[in-house]
Amino acid sequence: MTVSLATTDVDWTALRNFAALRGQLRVSLTPICNLKCWFCHNEGDVPPPFTHLHRDAKPRARELGTDDYVNMLRELIGAGLKRVYFTGGEPLASKQARPVLTQLPVRSPDVSYTLITNGLLVRTHQNWLATTSLDKVKVSLHYFSDDSFRAIAQTRSSIAAVLDGVEAAREVFERVELNTLIQRENEHELLDILTFALERRLPVQFIELVDTDFNAGRYSSAVGAHGIISHLRTLTNDEEVEVTGTGQGRRIFRIDGIEIDVIHRELGRHHVGQCGTCPLRAKCVEGFWALRVDRGGGIQPCLLRDDLRMDIRPLLGDPEQIPVAVAQHISAFTEGTL
Repeated sequence: MTVSLATTDVDWTALRNFAALRGQLRVSLTPICNLKCWFCHNEGDVPPPFTHLHRDAKPRARELGTDDYVNMLRELIGAGLKRVYFTGGEPLASKQARPVLTQLPVRSPDVSYTLITNGLLVRTHQNWLATTSLDKVKVSLHYFSDDSFRAIAQTRSSIAAVLDGVEAAREVFERVELNTLIQRENEHELLDILTFALERRLPVQFIELVDTDFNAGRYSSAVGAHGIISHLRTLTNDEEVEVTGTGQGRRIFRIDGIEIDVIHRELGRHHVGQCGTCPLRAKCVEGFWALRVDRGGGIQPCLLRDDLRMDIRPLLGDPEQIPVAVAQHISAFTEGTL
């Protein structure tokens, strides 16, 4: 039995400030993926390449059902969270993808739903995806040849399948974007990816590596953003820097109306109270920019700190209490008392 707390007794300030700063609610439908990208952080769960090497390391068991996801989303959106991203693993590899994504809560115009996918399964699920309320599909394109695809994602699949997934998304969604992690394995293909995006008028985001314990062994693969920034400056004078809001700062370039973002760690990050004494702050390049929901029934405000994860399973029978608990959790986090 859940003990209810009247919403009038709750301080919503921290949660609403987070939403106003464009903070994300990232909902993982599964930790399972059909690729094994070496840099994967799996939203804080055990990533596929680590599981592949260490068979005793298992991701969290599934605790949330379809109704749990839908009810939780309805309540958290009602509490003010506006930017919802569905992630994994590969979200389309989850049996819950279709029932959840086709039952998304009715949203107001300022709420957005985005699917983040590696593209391989978009064509397979294209018909029912077209019936969802998704606003945008964001395809991860960290490679542009079979060689780089296999080196980065440890797969026998062809890059053609990913590119077809991009086209399948374009056929049914008005807004399709790309994101590319800058790394030594794809450095020679970044301009090809950029050209591909511009020819199709697709926004693309180039991202510097976020290092975690899982990918520390490959940190030598990290490449800074200076090269792509220099190239973009030869293509346009339309450049601005955004350092407000949550997460890392970014450089925004516009080429013929197409937005190209570069997530650049040198532009700073958004830290809050709990970060002040955090022992991992020296390696944190993101700060507080997302609330991550995992299929095990946890919500955490930081990718690097599982000890800050809150278990919402006791609240699933009374979903109206979920935003209350989240608001209290985020208040404590931003005050440094969690």
